Amino acid sequence: MSPLSDQQFAAYVGIDWADTKHDVRLQAAGDTRREFSCVPHQVACIDEWAKGLHQRFDGPIAVALELARGPIVSALQKYDFFVLFPVNPSILATYREAFKPSRAKDDPTDAELALDLLLCHPERFAPLRPQSAGMRCLMSLIEQRREMVGDKTRFTNRLCNTLKQYYPQALEWFEHIDTVPFCDFITRWPTLPAVKHAHRSTLETFFHAHNCRRPRLIETRLESIRSATSLTEDPGIVSPCRLHALALVAQLRAALAAIDVFDREIATVARTLPDFALFECLPGAGPHLTPRLLAAFGEQRERFRHAAELQKYSGIAPVTERSGKKCWVHWRWQSPKFLRQTFVEWAGHTIDKSFWAGAYYRQQRAKGSSYQAAVRALAFKWIRILYRCWQTGTRYDESIYLNALRKRGSPLLGSLALPASKRLTD
Repeated sequence: MSPLSDQQFAAYVGIDWADTKHDVRLQAAGDTRREFSCVPHQVACIDEWAKGLHQRFDGPIAVALELARGPIVSALQKYDFFVLFPVNPSILATYREAFKPSRAKDDPTDAELALDLLLCHPERFAPLRPQSAGMRCLMSLIEQRREMVGDKTRFTNRLCNTLKQYYPQALEWFEHIDTVPFCDFITRWPTLPAVKHAHRSTLETFFHAHNCRRPRLIETRLESIRSATSLTEDPGIVSPCRLHALALVAQLRAALAAIDVFDREIATVARTLPDFALFECLPGAGPHLTPRLLAAFGEQRERFRHAAELQKYSGIAPVTERSGKKCWVHWRWQSPKFLRQTFVEWAGHTIDKSFWAGAYYRQQRAKGSSYQAAVRALAFKWIRILYRCWQTGTRYDESIYLNALRKRGSPLLGSLALPASKRLTD
């Protein structure tokens, strides 16, 4: 879709959204007067307001708002006469501060400033064009799964802290506590006296039922249980901590079950999308990162004109600031954090899965880069490669890329001997 400056609209609207109401500034095309209104966040009220504008102007209406998605966006997307133009909140905040150095803020004023930006700088904004329902579903599932993982981490940390208050031995007996076996263990034996009174055969049966069959490990655990001494026997500590631990275990168990459900649904939805095969073959992607990389690129190939735009948008490309004789390079502070994390995590996984990626990482480390800096630099290179594959619909082939590096005389391969499986021929 063409930018705002190339389109004709019957009216222009700026909206400052909120949970309960939305402040609106309206200006008809060819008119300088502006109207103010406030629309309650109720389906009937939004519908009445939208249909009223359509009857009044009978043409496309440009709408500027600070969201690319959300309840108000979903509500307005139902009407084909609205063309939505997302405005970055930081841009609007800086624009507001230019006229109000005191940083005074008011919702109707923000609606008017959004309208100003839309009218005064039309070349800066592109209309919101939603991706397919399948891609949007995948993106939401991935982000919601990430929130579930965050919940799991919080429950795990709180459970660990609670057990340290009265039952620290349980943490020593299991390598990972964010697992169903650990939850089952604490649910069955929430205190040290309870597990010490359990029969040896009962404990062995429990461990066998949870796929722990190594005799030495089981014997070590049983010996540790027999010789364990309570940290405290104070009922004022043990009783509330026991209840707290059981409550956290229930929450952790629910989070683990929810993550499994999300994983299955993500795998199902991802396989229905056309570009799934492009990302499934990537080294180190696996079942979790493949859908995340697929969602990171999306399906709108005109969204990024070249790889540098994606590198900047994702926060992988560094920022250079120059003033006089000073030059400062730092990473981007404003970027989609989850998107950046996706590329960085995957780049880290490719170090042991891709020959050139491992060589490049070790090269960066040899130059003195920290682990995070080296992985970000690797992610920077990977984005350029994936962008090319994504644009052409070509699956990544390690041998083809290594051959291209050799033909260009890349210093990355100059002093490195290829393994037998990667040796190249013209």
